Amino acid sequence: MRKLRQTKPSPKAVAGPPSDRVATVWSAVRDARKAAVQTLRNAIATRTPLRGADVDDAARAVITQRGFEHAFLHRTGHSIDVRSLHGSGPNMDNFETHEERMLAPGVGFSIEPGIYIEGELGVRSEVNAWCGAAEVVVTPRESQEELEVV
Repeated sequence: MRKLRQTKPSPKAVAGPPSDRVATVWSAVRDARKAAVQTLRNAIATRTPLRGADVDDAARAVITQRGFEHAFLHRTGHSIDVRSLHGSGPNMDNFETHEERMLAPGVGFSIEPGIYIEGELGVRSEVNAWCGAAEVVVTPRESQEELEVV
């Protein structure tokens, strides 16, 4: 049996202004999400073939440039279809499964990069996207840009 490592508890939520560290991590995650969406929009607008792995690469490049590559431990997003939230179409992944399938009109998926620093903090930001023949629909229409202070 594998023994679980004990870690000190971390808060589940924080009320009040974010620390500089949280703000830095949030900015990296937000900008990674935006880079993935922009990569997708550019490809659709120019009718350039795009793999799920390419979208993951765009998000991962931002997080790597900010020095948090060690803390981005999952794919950028997963397929969403009418049968399942985690659908059978292409995932935004060049980390876990190295998705080679192309993003074609009619596919839907999440874009949800995250940074998780064990025992300290975790930040994820998600939008969902659908590819049309000449457009990308992203929901929500206006994505979160700043941290919400409670």
